[in-house]
Amino acid sequence: MIYPWQHDDWNRLQRLRTQWPHALLLHGQAGIGKLRFARHLAQGMLCEMPAENGEPCGQCAACNWFVQGNHPDYRAVLPEALAGEAAGASTSTADEKPEAEEGKKTRTLSKEIKIEQVRALLDFCGVGAHRGGARVVLVYPADQLNAASANALLKTLEEPPAGVVFLLVSARIDRLLPTIISRCRQWPMSTPSPEVARAWLSEQGVPDAGALLAEAGGAPLAALALAGDENRPLRDFTLKQLAAGPECDAFACAEALQKLPVPMVLGWLQRWLYDLLAEHAAQRPRYFPAAQRDLARCAARVDANAFARFMKTVTRERAVENHPLNARLVFEALFLGYRDLFA
Repeated sequence: MIYPWQHDDWNRLQRLRTQWPHALLLHGQAGIGKLRFARHLAQGMLCEMPAENGEPCGQCAACNWFVQGNHPDYRAVLPEALAGEAAGASTSTADEKPEAEEGKKTRTLSKEIKIEQVRALLDFCGVGAHRGGARVVLVYPADQLNAASANALLKTLEEPPAGVVFLLVSARIDRLLPTIISRCRQWPMSTPSPEVARAWLSEQGVPDAGALLAEAGGAPLAALALAGDENRPLRDFTLKQLAAGPECDAFACAEALQKLPVPMVLGWLQRWLYDLLAEHAAQRPRYFPAAQRDLARCAARVDANAFARFMKTVTRERAVENHPLNARLVFEALFLGYRDLFA
């Protein structure tokens, strides 16, 4: 089932049912449920007894195969590291997690969609539909296509095979090749209103839903993940250090955070910096409204030129955040840079 805030998108999208585009690009903020929506849409396309609004019946042979992950006319292309996020989806390559063998290190799972995965679609696209209907390919997240796989997919989209619908899902459309975007029908997915998101989070038993939703930028699934995040104590420690401004202990931060993924800590830092800027400009922090007093105190002491330079530094780190860098050294440099904003 799709999420409550997605019904409007679903109903509007069904207007395309009479002539589906060969490629549909579903894009929007991370944490709003685009993958579930795309899988539900794929199931509806393959369903043999869909409802009037395109909803899959959930009872026919096609729906049963889809739920079990072995529908012959469906392929999902995901990075190995995210294979578990598409439960029930058959994949175009063997992307199961390798089992750990005693005395051996497990292979690091790729976060990119590889060219071999895209090439594997050629056989799928070249064979007629087993059930006489559509064939559906899901690519998630499309922004994780590397250069080679993106170009391989582009060639397929330029000469789309008959009867195949591509569903591309992305939270970072800016990372996609413009030529891929131009060959897709773009569909921006709606972010739920705060009222709807808070109500849904409350139904999930999440306390302090408003604060978590603000920290997640309004994305309810991201807020739900924050509620159960085992790293929350370290996140609170980091925010306390950032709130200290010139007294931020960069070395203590690096020591405490060194085992965390660099992208996670960069996300905390970027949100805090955004709120510093928002507090300075309009006294309206977005992500940490409960820390407004600390933000106001820090914003009053920040050097504007130093802030602009530091934002560029953080942006550069974002560009290489998934590279095998020494996390401790990265964090030391970042928090020392942050402290220098108040010199």
